[in-house]
Amino acid sequence: MPQQTSLELVIGLATRQRDSLQMQLLAVNRSHGAAKEQLSQLETYASEKDVRWTHSPSGGCSGEVVRHHYQFMERLQHAMALQAGVIANAERQVESARLALVQAEVRLAGLTQLVATRKAAAGKIQMRREQMATDEFASQHYLRKAAGHQFGEIS
Repeated sequence: MPQQTSLELVIGLATRQRDSLQMQLLAVNRSHGAAKEQLSQLETYASEKDVRWTHSPSGGCSGEVVRHHYQFMERLQHAMALQAGVIANAERQVESARLALVQAEVRLAGLTQLVATRKAAAGKIQMRREQMATDEFASQHYLRKAAGHQFGEIS
């Protein structure tokens, strides 16, 4: 029985670890989604700025305004490139968290299967013991009955 108790403790710990890894995966997925949403917003903003710039009458714009616009768009493109890096990092984190969760689930399934196998083996041993006891009882009963007939007793 001490093995069962220790196995149950190990299964409880493995279950808590798996649950924790599930929560981490959810958090990393949310972070990944937020990073993608932010990149989408940056791209939309850049696209809108380009559309506004190309459709605005540029005849009245000074060279300095044009230069500022292009500098701003370069910074926006740089921000989008940085955000793409954040997304790539988040994707690596998602994959790492997913693999860790799969490993934890495999470990938990293995431990659960071990407990089930041990319980089945213990059940078989118990059934054998009960069968042996029943067989012994039947044998003793038969021997008493046979001995009673031999001595003329009727049961």
